[in-house]
Amino acid sequence: MGATITGDGVNFAVFSAHADKVELCLFNSDGRKEMARLPLRDRDGDIWHIHVGGLTAGTVYGYRVHGPYDPTRGHRFNPHKLLLDPYARALEGRLKWSDALMGYRIGSARDDLSYDTRDSAFAVPKAVVVDPSFGWGSDHAPSRLRAESLIYEAHVRGATMRNPRVERGLRGTYLGLASDAMIEHLLKIGVTAVELLPVQALVDERFIVAKGLRNYWGYNTLAFFAPEPRYMGKGGLWEFQTMVRRLHTAGIEVILDIVLNHTAEGDEWGPTLAFRGLDNASYYRLTDGGRHYANDAGTGNTLNLTHPMVLRMAMDALRYWVEVTHVDGFRFDLATVLGREATGFDPQGGFFDAIRQDPVLSRVKLIAEPWDIGPGGYQLGAYPHPFLEWNDRFRDGVRRVWRGDAGMTRDLAARLLGSAERFDHSGRAATSSVNYITSHDGFTLEDLVSYTVKRNWDNGEENRDGHAENHSDNLGIEGPTNDKAVRAARALRKRNLLATLFLSQGVPMLLAGDEIGQTQGGNNNAYAQDNEISWLNWHEADTALVAFVARLSALRKSHAVLHQRRFLHAQPREADGLRDVIWHRPDGTEPSPQDWHDPAFRCLCVELRMVAEGGDPSPEALFLVFNCGPAVALTTPATAPGWELLLDTTRPDLTSGPAPSIAPAQSVLVLRAIHAPPQGENA
Repeated sequence: MGATITGDGVNFAVFSAHADKVELCLFNSDGRKEMARLPLRDRDGDIWHIHVGGLTAGTVYGYRVHGPYDPTRGHRFNPHKLLLDPYARALEGRLKWSDALMGYRIGSARDDLSYDTRDSAFAVPKAVVVDPSFGWGSDHAPSRLRAESLIYEAHVRGATMRNPRVERGLRGTYLGLASDAMIEHLLKIGVTAVELLPVQALVDERFIVAKGLRNYWGYNTLAFFAPEPRYMGKGGLWEFQTMVRRLHTAGIEVILDIVLNHTAEGDEWGPTLAFRGLDNASYYRLTDGGRHYANDAGTGNTLNLTHPMVLRMAMDALRYWVEVTHVDGFRFDLATVLGREATGFDPQGGFFDAIRQDPVLSRVKLIAEPWDIGPGGYQLGAYPHPFLEWNDRFRDGVRRVWRGDAGMTRDLAARLLGSAERFDHSGRAATSSVNYITSHDGFTLEDLVSYTVKRNWDNGEENRDGHAENHSDNLGIEGPTNDKAVRAARALRKRNLLATLFLSQGVPMLLAGDEIGQTQGGNNNAYAQDNEISWLNWHEADTALVAFVARLSALRKSHAVLHQRRFLHAQPREADGLRDVIWHRPDGTEPSPQDWHDPAFRCLCVELRMVAEGGDPSPEALFLVFNCGPAVALTTPATAPGWELLLDTTRPDLTSGPAPSIAPAQSVLVLRAIHAPPQGENA
């Protein structure tokens, strides 16, 4: 499928089940002039194809497709609209918004049932034939264990645009993200994988452009195989491949946030750019006899992944990114859409079956955002192995715990043990939960402790957009302040939130910029802010917070009990008879059933060892204290001869010390068991 270079030319192949005629349009190098129009006379089933001799890499092309224009039956063919190849590997030119992009006549009394005859070629990007070969050398996937992973969710452009240590010409690009300065920072804080917001070629929505903004996050995909041009220079695909190779050399994986639930064409009022004009009735899930679109993603349309050729396109795209660009996995936006069959969400549905049996895709990391706005859309914990899932229960629960909401201690216990009530079934691992405090969607960590109300005025929607409930707390003053007491309280709250993240079972995810104190000025929906609101402010980086995050990362890495693959079930271990997890009150006793429901129970302690079912005889034990209330006397467990303090969030510079007798107010403590040396050895 797509354009394939052969020894003597290029072969073009495109799918359409309902077309009457397909034409290949060849353009000059800048895509402004159509040089030839060739009918695709060969057809195998629903795949139309043609071989054109003498063509090479760099050829610019598009399609015109003839067929019925009958929206009431789902058909919107219009050969006046130039179409992008769904398998385009690169694009020439950018979309220019014009009424000519619409298959219908804007302003007509017949609405979308009308027919527009204006040529759209001047306004649409064209596909470019690509030679994907690259000198990978000895590149190999880092293949980091899930249990030892730290994911860093980042935006290619935003991560480097304001970084003075990145060469000016590389800022905001794939090569900039893989610069020495960025890699040094990622390694310093222990990152094992960067999860990039969508990098597939996208469209800036018309209503955003009208406001003088553009789509920053990128969740509006036009071409699933092509890297977004705005993040690279003239080098094309090799710049993306170079980024991956450099990150791999540093031992860092690359995970792509990919949007397979919808396309940039929107609903029946949207433009005809590719899929709609090629075969609307096949590519999209339609309603009302075919005129309207299912809208499970809230963006106007929904890809019809139950159609074999649409499913094939999705699988081909994923394999392309793995095999041709060597990425290490995917995070699937609004993934419930991908598993929705005729009877509803099905974890054994066609998409999941296809990806799990695939010899290429079944080996990479797969992460689901387990919800959408469709029927039965919230499916946290319902995905099949080997999927990981973004865990919003962790996000909201931990935020509420440290905000001081009453009755949250029992929820905290569940989050610390990997949200077993959601994930401990069907042989799934404790690493199934991707734990996070913040993500691109919502407040940054700094804003989470600085604002109680969102401030999205710059988005041009009168602050109506974005979540209203953020479980945030300004610690006494709304927004920025020079009050030393408030600033100290905010710094402590951030350390407590981060410590809870790194000390919990599961896979931690850190939002890029949280480690340097990044603020968006209270904007919790910066989807269209491709500017200094979203770009990381390295000039004012909180170096103390960076050092604290690095400590947390190193602490998690050096203690296996903090990143276990198996769930802890409070079972006795064969090696020493001690349970693998023991809950404590600060006075040393175990909580009663009444304690777990007591709103005044604010200091939760837990003793952790290697899981009993794993058979690991390691005597290592950690004692974790999460005190969300006032200072309280602390009794350490009698299961070890002594305990050494490794971390106290109220004293971030402390590296070790004796076990304290008091758990400070609003603190997280980590203590390590001190065992007597075996006989005959020196202490």
